[in-house]
Amino acid sequence: MKFAPHTEDEIGEMLSAIGLSSLDSLFDQIPGSVRLDGSLGLPDGVSELEVVDDLRLLAGRDRHLDDLVCFAGAGAYDHYVPAVVWALASRSEFSTSYTPYQPELSQGVLQVLFEFQSMVCELTGMDVSNASLYDGATALVEAVNMARSGGRTRVMVSEGVDPRLVDTLRTYGRGSGYEPEVFDAEGGRGGTPVVGRDVAAVVVQHPNVLGILEPASDLFSTAREAGAKAIQVFDPLSLGVLAPPGELGADIAVAEGQSLGNHLAFGGPYLGLIAARMGDVRRMPGRIVGETVDLDGAPGYVLTLQAREQHIRREKANSNICTNQTLMAVAATIYLGWVGPDGLAEVGRLSAAKASYAAARLTQIPGVSLLHPRAPFFKEFALRVPGRADELVERLVERGYLAGVPFAGAGDDVLLVAVTERRTREQIDGLADAMGEVLA
Repeated sequence: MKFAPHTEDEIGEMLSAIGLSSLDSLFDQIPGSVRLDGSLGLPDGVSELEVVDDLRLLAGRDRHLDDLVCFAGAGAYDHYVPAVVWALASRSEFSTSYTPYQPELSQGVLQVLFEFQSMVCELTGMDVSNASLYDGATALVEAVNMARSGGRTRVMVSEGVDPRLVDTLRTYGRGSGYEPEVFDAEGGRGGTPVVGRDVAAVVVQHPNVLGILEPASDLFSTAREAGAKAIQVFDPLSLGVLAPPGELGADIAVAEGQSLGNHLAFGGPYLGLIAARMGDVRRMPGRIVGETVDLDGAPGYVLTLQAREQHIRREKANSNICTNQTLMAVAATIYLGWVGPDGLAEVGRLSAAKASYAAARLTQIPGVSLLHPRAPFFKEFALRVPGRADELVERLVERGYLAGVPFAGAGDDVLLVAVTERRTREQIDGLADAMGEVLA
């Protein structure tokens, strides 16, 4: 159908029907102080060639991340991405695919998603995973939604959970009828939450927002004894060296999957992981791909469960998740398949060892100390530095280092430093020398 704009006569008839004299009258309720008066003041148009040249000049003034040695983390990490990951994920059959509703046309993508789910289950020690979510924050929201059933409404969250995740819970909770209750983590970890019979979920991040290892098993036991669901926020690349959520006693496990073959990419798109026990499979949001056989006995893949409002009556839907991050899930599957169990363990060991060395070097600088010196950590740790952490970061950028992420939640002088397998001894020593000179 061709587009047919309204004629002046038609517009006049419509305005007359509602008692207005002009199109501008439709906007009379908008205060004049915020309405545009006259021209936008835009310059004349220019050619594509001129625009591209201008953009190149602007881009040349930026400092690229590749020019900085990255020690920033706080939820997004500079892990190595093997070239094979995006060489395969960028193939047209993956990068152009979207929603695999027609299995007869989507066997390749459905199989990859089935493998993705299988790998997440093996990684976490859980029974079932879905075909991915938007990101780690919304994955946690969905986990809490799964837990809030049977009349239980309260949600308890460890102080060690990333405050941004708590803020996301708080935003969603306003519409769902709960307010996350944060319990203290003494010394940066642990805590003694009083879990009543009205508590639906206890959320623990392990390793936590400060990189510290939590006594997750003990906290989950406390939750289970009260009949609450134990939810763990985990780091996927820690599971080559740390016990998986299923072994620790988590009922639901969620994570940000950025570190599984996805670049930092200025904050997204990222990937949400969620895995649970089989008893909660019908509460799981999004889609679950299953394996079956056709009439000839050949293996095939289908969307087995689709708990979303597009497919079932709205009042029976348990989530408003209406898509997933399939391309990111494809990349994660390729990454996990490429590094394998041994490679995953090596990434974990290297990250932990290099973080330990970095903490030792940096705390040799006068005035710099660990925020929680007795707490064990994985690949990230919090430093207390002289002065403001954000100012220190800016000064170190001038020397070629992205030194970390200021963590105002613990004070203006707290800096989160992350060390992945990509960092070398020379880079760590260089950061320590540069920080020492700046602070001196």
